[in-house]
Amino acid sequence: MKAPVTWSVLAVVAALGSGQASAQTADDVIEKHLSAIGGRAALAKLETRVATGTIAVAAEGVNISGPLEVSTKAPNKSRQYFKLDLTQYGSGEMVVDRRCDGKVAFALNSLQGDREIAGNQLQNLLNAHFPSNLLKYKEAGAKVELVGKEKVGDRETFVLLYTPKAGSPIKQYFDAETYMLLRAVMKVDVPELGGEIEQTTSFTDYRDVDGIRVSFSQAQVNSVQTVTVTLTKVEHNKPLDDSMFSRPVAK
Repeated sequence: MKAPVTWSVLAVVAALGSGQASAQTADDVIEKHLSAIGGRAALAKLETRVATGTIAVAAEGVNISGPLEVSTKAPNKSRQYFKLDLTQYGSGEMVVDRRCDGKVAFALNSLQGDREIAGNQLQNLLNAHFPSNLLKYKEAGAKVELVGKEKVGDRETFVLLYTPKAGSPIKQYFDAETYMLLRAVMKVDVPELGGEIEQTTSFTDYRDVDGIRVSFSQAQVNSVQTVTVTLTKVEHNKPLDDSMFSRPVAK
């Protein structure tokens, strides 16, 4: 009689363990991630971020780099300003200024000319809500699904599929222990690079800034180029005028 009791107890324990594992949901992962990077209360206090550092671009044997400044303002205003030294290739300095005012976006380029950003690229900029697109994803009409677990390097991760109302879906890989974002994969339409490409962004070197965990090193890889961003300074809630995100008025 003792053996059946023992087996029945083991069966109950196994069933409970299975139930706990399957109870992990997309929202569980999201909440643990938001808590890991500072918590909803702290994130809600963020209005702006100004990050400075360097950008390095490697493509077809060409390696160029220069200073970078990235400014963001809630909910979805952004600006990337950087310079790339092309003197060794006979082209001087290239200055790139990409702006999104929350409705429209522009790319100002000293060598290639200026253009309006539209279509898929524009929508992806509009979807990039600061400080996190996961804070209010339901209000934005997006859907998030837990699609499995995968290894990123030697780390086990939970994989979430973020599908916005419009724009590119994003697979996000969160460390199963720390719940920090390690990787993001998305397909984007980039006409200047020949059409739709898949790009993978890795996030490392997380540091505490005003109680918020921020990745100071990011590497974006696709079939055409590798772009590495290394930050040296991050400031929060620095006053930013809305005009800096709009297209400059021609003089």
